[in-house]
Amino acid sequence: MYNYRKLTPEQKAEVLNDRIFKGYPLHEPPHLHKVEGWFLITSATYEHQPHFHSEEHRLWLLDELFKELHLAGITCSGWIVLPNHYHLLVECNPLSIISEPLRRVHARTAHELNSLAGITKRRIWYRFTDRAMRNDRHYYTTLNYIHYNPTKHGYVEKPLDWTCSSVHWYLEHFGIEWLRDSWRQYPVRDYGKGWDWEND
Repeated sequence: MYNYRKLTPEQKAEVLNDRIFKGYPLHEPPHLHKVEGWFLITSATYEHQPHFHSEEHRLWLLDELFKELHLAGITCSGWIVLPNHYHLLVECNPLSIISEPLRRVHARTAHELNSLAGITKRRIWYRFTDRAMRNDRHYYTTLNYIHYNPTKHGYVEKPLDWTCSSVHWYLEHFGIEWLRDSWRQYPVRDYGKGWDWEND
């Protein structure tokens, strides 16, 4: 995400020309706003700062996200909130309906965090990215990736040790054997390598 800053002026010009040629916005990932279906939504804090370092802050962010998704009629089947980013697995018809709910959550949480710190105009959030689910395998592998994320980043030893995760909902409603079978059938392996948020 931040590699652009390290490019030479010639490399930056080449990247921009390529984006113009493809019809992409110049400084953000393309969003296929007319696409309908399930999407992995990822949003990170600016410069990956751990603004949500406490469980209380993470639960607060999750509650804010759920409120806005509910108001927008967006179904969320998977979630994880970490100190510096979150992932959501959502159904959007079309994708464009999620932009405003996320904008409101980001605006409110940024204002509150800055107010608590006695700071004004500090940037808290970066933009979100989306990935469309291609099929059932992609969907369930993504769900496992979401649940495995805190373990991948070294926050906990096992996914069930992380509280702000949908893995507990699946444990309660489907049981541990369902989770184990899903993990065996849809392993994460190197899912996300090379495209998600700087080693996220």
